[in-house]
This record gives sequence, structure tokens and C-alpha cells, in this order.
Amino acid sequence: MMQKSALVLGASGLVGSEVLKLCLASDNYNKVIAPVRSPLIMNHKKLVEKIIDFEMPPWDELFPVDHVYCCLGTTIKKAGSNSGFRKVDFDYPIAFADAAKKWNTSVFSIVTATGANSNSKIFYNKVKGEVEDKLKSIGFDSTLISRPSLLLGERNEFRLGEKMVMGVAKLTSWMTPTSVRAIPAKTVARATVSETLLERVGLNIMSNKEMHHIG
Repeated sequence: MMQKSALVLGASGLVGSEVLKLCLASDNYNKVIAPVRSPLIMNHKKLVEKIIDFEMPPWDELFPVDHVYCCLGTTIKKAGSNSGFRKVDFDYPIAFADAAKKWNTSVFSIVTATGANSNSKIFYNKVKGEVEDKLKSIGFDSTLISRPSLLLGERNEFRLGEKMVMGVAKLTSWMTPTSVRAIPAKTVARATVSETLLERVGLNIMSNKEMHHIG
């Protein structure tokens, strides 16, 4: 088996941290690069940690890689403004996608959201849809878009509102269709990594329902 290299964006986040663990544990990868703002509390022989400024990434130190996992994401509250949110959820992913295309990355995999739609009147969903549309136009050999619903898991930062919604989601999960049912970040990560490794040609969109079954 020929081993590959991976780059994980958002490696300290809810889904990204799980993707990172899976990539490091996988026999399919011999090198996993994690560009981060702050050091990760992790040591692994495959891990190449790069402390970077996302405004000016050191492209030559990050590429080439075979697979890119983009798990970047924030909230408008944390970002401080709509423009701050857009920078993390659109500008950074597309900058990395452009670089990945230049360095002949074969698979670009991104985690967006169930309601992603560039025509949405909801700003969050609109930006998620716009980043999807832009990725489609870049044209990787294989593009994977994972669209989870509400994510379940322990974040590094405390979000009271999200905690309350998660609690309700868990209690009502039995009566909620899998198309919109809250989903554990670990499930999203397992489904995303397994599908990325298949390297399906063209554009592939994985719904929340599909991730529940795959992961």
C-alpha cells in the first residue's frame, strides 16, 4: 500500500481534532500536517505541526500533500462580525484550496453544514453555500463536501446556548429524522476520512443522513 500525506485545517476544533486523530492512526498516511495558530497538546511521529499566520501561510512548508481536510469554522459571535466569520469560513478555506490545486492535491475535503446554500437569506448558510460553490469551480480530481447538522461533542470553549440546544437534541434524537438529527463530531470525522480515502472522482456531497450510516 502506497502511503499518502494529509493536511488538516482546523485541527484544534471539534471535528478537526477527530479527523487529525484518525489520520494519525491510519496506515494510509505517513505524514499529517497540521497548520495551527497555537501549539497542539499532542506528539506523534507522523505529525508535522506548523504554527502559522493564516493571513500569510508559508505555502512551501505546507505543500504538496495528497489530501486536504478543511474543518475550519467559527461563529459570528466568536469572530466578532460577519466579515470576521466570512474570513474564517470562506477566505481561509479558499486560499488553501487554491494552493492545494496549484500543488496538485488530489482530494479536497471540507465540512460545511446541512443548510449550506449560497442563495440563503441566513448569513451562516449563505457563506457555507458560497464556499461550496467556489470549491466546485476550482475543480479538484476529487472534492468531498460533508454537510453535518448540529454537532455533538466537547468543544475547547464553552458555548451556553449551544450546550442547551445539544441537550434538547439528545433528548429528542429518537424522534428526529437522520437528515437533520444532531450528529457526534466523531461520526462526522469517521465518515469524512473514510470517504476521502476512497478518492471518488468528481464532486461528492455527503449528507447528514449518510454520515450517520457511514460513521
